This record gives sequence, structure tokens and C-alpha cells, in this order.
Amino acid sequence: MNEHEKVRGGGRDPVLVTGAAGFIGHATAHRLLARGERVIGIDVVNAYYDPALKEARLATFEGHPDFTFHRMDIADAEGLAALVRHEGVRRVVHLAAQAGVRYSIEHPFAYQHSNLAGHLSVLEACRHAPDFEHLVYASSSSVYGDRPLAGSGFTEDDPTVSPVSLYAATKRSCELMSHAYAGLYHFAQTGLRFFTVYGPWGRPDMAYFSFTGKILSGQPIEVYGEGRMARDFTYIDDIVDGVLGALDNPPGGGMYDPLHRVLNIGDSRPVGLMDMIATLEAALGREAVKVMRPMQPGDVTATYADVSRLNALTGYHPRVMLEEGLQRFADWYRVFYGCEAEAASQAAE
Repeated sequence: MNEHEKVRGGGRDPVLVTGAAGFIGHATAHRLLARGERVIGIDVVNAYYDPALKEARLATFEGHPDFTFHRMDIADAEGLAALVRHEGVRRVVHLAAQAGVRYSIEHPFAYQHSNLAGHLSVLEACRHAPDFEHLVYASSSSVYGDRPLAGSGFTEDDPTVSPVSLYAATKRSCELMSHAYAGLYHFAQTGLRFFTVYGPWGRPDMAYFSFTGKILSGQPIEVYGEGRMARDFTYIDDIVDGVLGALDNPPGGGMYDPLHRVLNIGDSRPVGLMDMIATLEAALGREAVKVMRPMQPGDVTATYADVSRLNALTGYHPRVMLEEGLQRFADWYRVFYGCEAEAASQAAE
């Protein structure tokens, strides 16, 4: 794709989507386009995981008249601000970030650059944009720290003062920066605390994705926390429902509706790691060879989203159960990586 394709569509002022080559950014941009929005996507397309997958996501936008892409580092404050001003952007969905808990153990400065400097660049661009309407940005369930799975989900009012990874600390820092900017410069912001997003076009560093490749190739999988962890797996289509619902309902800035808020966005049905593996095995039609490992530094025992606030605001209600979602992912994986063709070739030999 041309790095600076300048195609303008009709309709409202464009929505800027950072991280458009990423998993959630790609899906969000497509949904915005489907409802008639004009979208400007930016992404640096780094090599944290296979850039070919990111390029393949970008290729799905080829020929769409309402999509413009810029290969850009969000920490380039001057370039980002100039783009926002030039394009008349008034709404931003900021999803670009350095992801991954374990990666932060060995590469801390990648998080300082992308998550902290990058978020500050976005804030500065938004606060200088004329008639700016709403910034929706990605936070993370990791801000809650390590806590046991209780009878009810994590709520937005729960303490977030004990991060167990640098990644979590940077995400909480972004929330605090946004809170300060909303108060100082009076523009609407919503932070979304994502809970374990999965599905087609997903991230290869996520467990369900890496497990799939190893199961299909007969390699053993390493099960951390000795299988006792649980995650609130949330299908990508449900996530995008929540992202767009939040975007369309900016906070109003009244006494009981401050200009900055954070909202959980998850499935509210936590699943044990061993149950997820069993469901994935069923979707793939193969059994995994499992090697049990202790908990890794920075990991948390469980995540569980209380999404009542997002539901009250937007009607958000996740619909895709894990069995269906992992089956969709497994079907996509086989097609994207040519597993069926490879299997047929091996059978013919």
C-alpha cells in the first residue's frame, strides 16, 4: 500500500485510527468504513511480531476510497499534530502501543517510547485540533494487577496502584495523563480497559494464537501458571461493538459526567486456561502435547471484567461464545497460513 495515499471520501470529518495495522485497529477501521465513515489509519508497522501479518491486514484496505494510510510513528509529535490539523480530524481512536507483558521485561524503553511518548503525542495533537470531539484510547485490564478470581468482575473503581509489569504501569500512566489533559484542556476522552481480545487476524504473541501453530505442527505447548490461570476472553467483533459505542457517546463534562472516564471492555465470562486449551483442541481436531511451567514474571492469575458501565452507556453485550470464536479463529488460521493445502500435499505424498 502507498505509504501516503491521499484519497478523500465523503461524509463526516475523518476518524483517525492509530495502530491501523494492528489487530484491534484493523477491525475497528473496517467497521468504521462499513458504516460510511472516512478513516485515516497510521501505524509504524514494527517487527514486534511478524510484519507480514500487519502488511496483510493493511492489504485488506486496498482500493477502499474512504481509507487513507500513513506509515508513521505516533511518538513523532510534530508529524502527528500536522496530520491531525491538515485532515481536520475531530475524533481519534488511539490503539497503537507496544503490547505484551513478557516483552517489557527485556525491552523497557520500547514501552517508554510507544506507550508514554506516543500517548503524549496523541494528547497534544488532540488538544490543538479545532473543535475536537472525542479521543478513545486503549488501556488494559493489566492495570488491576494480580488478584484472585472473585465472584464478581473487576470494576472501574477497583484499586489500580499495584502493577506487576512495566506494560501495566505504562497503561495506567496513560490513563493519568489523559485525566490531567481532560481537566487542563477540556476535551472529551474515554479509556477502554481491554480484556484478552482474540479472533481472526489476531496477535501471534497471544497464547491461543501461538498454541494453534504448535498444535497443528505437533510441537508441545508451554502452559504457564501450570494451567491455573483464567482469562476473560473477548471476541474481536464484540470488542469493536464496544469501541464504536464508546466513540459515539463522548462524556459531556457535567458534574456527574466528567470529561475523562475509563471503562472496562470484556466478555464477563472468565475461562480457565486449561478449558481454553480444550476448546481450541476441539476447534482444531487435535490434542495438544502440554508442558506445564510456573507463572512467568509480570503475568496475572486472572482477569474478569464488570462491563455494566459500558452496557449502560452503549447497550454493549458480548455475543460470541469462546467455542464459536475459537472455531472462527481456527478456520481463519488454516486458510491464512495454508494449513489445509499443506496437509493435502503431505497426504498425497
